Amino acid sequence: MGNKTSTLRAASTVRGIVTASLCALALTACSSGVPRTEFAERATREAGSVTAWSASEPGESPGYIGDLIASSKLDTLVSEALQSNPSLQQTLLTLRIRQAQRRQTHGAQRPTIEAGLSGERTEDSDDAYTGTLSISWEIDLWSKLADDTAAADKDVAQQRALFQAARDTLAAEVMTNWLNLVGQQRAVDIQRQRLESLTRNEQFIVQRYRNGLGTLEDLDSARTSTASARATLAQQHETLAQLQQALRGLLGRTDANDVEISEDFPSVAVPAAGLPSQTLQRRPDLQAAYHAIVAADLRTSVAYKELLPSLSLTAALQDVAENPRAALLTDPVWSLLAQLTAPLYKGGQLRAAAEVAELETAYAYQSYRDTLLTAVSEVSNALSNEHALARRLTHTETALASARNNLDQYQRSYRAGLVDILDLLSVQQQTYDLEDQVNTLRYERLANRITLGLALGLGVDPTLSGADPE
Repeated sequence: MGNKTSTLRAASTVRGIVTASLCALALTACSSGVPRTEFAERATREAGSVTAWSASEPGESPGYIGDLIASSKLDTLVSEALQSNPSLQQTLLTLRIRQAQRRQTHGAQRPTIEAGLSGERTEDSDDAYTGTLSISWEIDLWSKLADDTAAADKDVAQQRALFQAARDTLAAEVMTNWLNLVGQQRAVDIQRQRLESLTRNEQFIVQRYRNGLGTLEDLDSARTSTASARATLAQQHETLAQLQQALRGLLGRTDANDVEISEDFPSVAVPAAGLPSQTLQRRPDLQAAYHAIVAADLRTSVAYKELLPSLSLTAALQDVAENPRAALLTDPVWSLLAQLTAPLYKGGQLRAAAEVAELETAYAYQSYRDTLLTAVSEVSNALSNEHALARRLTHTETALASARNNLDQYQRSYRAGLVDILDLLSVQQQTYDLEDQVNTLRYERLANRITLGLALGLGVDPTLSGADPE
């Protein structure tokens, strides 16, 4: 009966403390406003103010960036990279860390339950065992804990968007490097053809020299061109090997086996540039930057709410018995405690923390603006490059056709003794240089389409390996 009366009195006391605390907290809330910024709204308005792309033209609308190139071999390589690339796996682990931290933050809103058991032995007396069970809970009056939890949710959303951006970038890099390998292999073939042509010239000049029809200067010029072509071919082979190694690195491979490539450039679709608002909404880097603003804003609110009083409740159950099994089971004593605390003076630390949080929100907003400007620039440059590369390729192909006709004429004229060897070598050099330029421009144009697709927010098919585990 006594314990029951004590419990009722404790409960009445707690109710009184809680009532008084709530009154005090209400007065404090009226006098202490929590400022909130409008950076998230400003970021949304700024993204919506982007005008239409200046160099846009009709194109295809693929669902994913991998749809730009229809190649099962390339699809397999992209899947391998998404699964095995170590940098991407680090980004995925960071996402999992953020998810675990979010669960940790969510736990702060729930009550804390602790149990304890202690024993005491005193001379000439029975052993005493004390069992305790306490439940503590901080009442989230100002939604401080809720804001902290919401900020943790935004951290996860930000990291998930960064992970998606990393997947998209990796897929684009694999596709671009694969195209670069095709172009480099074709450059090796062009250089090999150049060397074969120069070798034939040298053999022909040697034969003429032996027949007394040529000069030693002609022979030296031919040998110089041939040796220079051999050196260039060796460099081309080394570049090809380095590109193979770079692609193996993206795939997460440690072996030295070459990656299989196509003999010629595949067809790469031109992605259509939609409205800027649709394009920017698809870009995961912008999504991540926006989530960072919201998270920083929520933490600013938390920092200011740290200046407000807090209210916590603690309920405890305690019992003393002669053996551990009886502790907390025979005649427990309840105690209830309501605690109101308010920060009075901490050397300006809390105010400084709130100011830091505000500045970090402003920093996140400027980071978003920087990302937005980069996104707009990437789309505009890729669209402009598509037009410029198309014109350059057309003019260079026309020049190459004329150079080939001119080379045929110079070869006939040289055999007829109408031109000297230096003129022939100059025309040959020009022709093969143009072939190399056409090959480079074709690669740059196709690679630019992948860059354009990535800039337009085309991502990786989520069904591929390496997707975000929910």
